[in-house]
Amino acid sequence: MASIDIESGIVVFFEQDHRDCDARWADVEELLDTQDVDAARPAWQKFDKGMRRHIAMEEEVLFPALESAAGMGGAGPTAVMRMEHKQMQGLLEQIDAAMESDDAEQALDIGDTLLMLIQQHNIKEEGMLYPMAENVLAGHWPKLAELLSEY
Repeated sequence: MASIDIESGIVVFFEQDHRDCDARWADVEELLDTQDVDAARPAWQKFDKGMRRHIAMEEEVLFPALESAAGMGGAGPTAVMRMEHKQMQGLLEQIDAAMESDDAEQALDIGDTLLMLIQQHNIKEEGMLYPMAENVLAGHWPKLAELLSEY
């Protein structure tokens, strides 16, 4: 259970988690470039775990809080983000299968697709969703931070 800076706020917290995930993927990519899947496997597992954690924090804490406070009812931007998360999770599964098959090239190719999806997704979250959430949920951040620290 991680401690979350109560002063950071939603935008800073989630954008930093995006940067952390990006850095973990860069580590995976660098190791896979050597074609040594065994060497890349621990970095892959760390990235995969971090991505799934990030998605869970959004889908289980942030999105429901935003939908409730803004009266979205599971529609709107959070519905689009959830759909994209499902696409990402499918790609994570495909990369995992490539890693299990010791196929660095396949993992890198699927990773390129995942990276494009993540970049487009992050632009939407950072440009629109997180600022909206910060505006709507600012007074709820201490409670949200407490919930997120459980991840």
